[in-house]
Amino acid sequence: MKNVITDKDKKFLKRCVELAKEALGKGDEPFGSVLVSQDGKVLYEGHNEVSFGDTLKHPEFAIAKWALYNLSEEERKNAVVYTSGEHCPMCAAAHGWAGLGKIVYAASSKQLTEWLDEIGADLPRVKTLPINEVITNTVVLGPVEEFAETLKSYHQESYLKKQEK
Repeated sequence: MKNVITDKDKKFLKRCVELAKEALGKGDEPFGSVLVSQDGKVLYEGHNEVSFGDTLKHPEFAIAKWALYNLSEEERKNAVVYTSGEHCPMCAAAHGWAGLGKIVYAASSKQLTEWLDEIGADLPRVKTLPINEVITNTVVLGPVEEFAETLKSYHQESYLKKQEK
């Protein structure tokens, strides 16, 4: 496994950003993720669905559950999770328990916290932590700055929509 962001990684991150935009369009928080096999096949993709009442419906958590039921231990270990935002502690733990491989994210939890602070939003009740403070023995790459402004705008739009309700 390489420890640098490749053009292939950016292609999958771009899809995650598109999924985040889909979530935002549905009135949800803008997070999107894809699970990719060792040979580059998209196995699963999704976006946040927490606005429908289930605050655990994060795409990274859904990926971990799907992988447990559909992939062998070896396939999980060699798969890559791409995501628009760094995993929250719940999703990082699920990733670790499922035995998934590398994680590549577009925006960090630190960036998200800064963006929310800039617009006066309340911080999440669950502390944001770097993935490697939750799980070990996992290659984690990110953030990727070329996606930062787009994702920042999505999170600001999401916050403003919540304020209008």
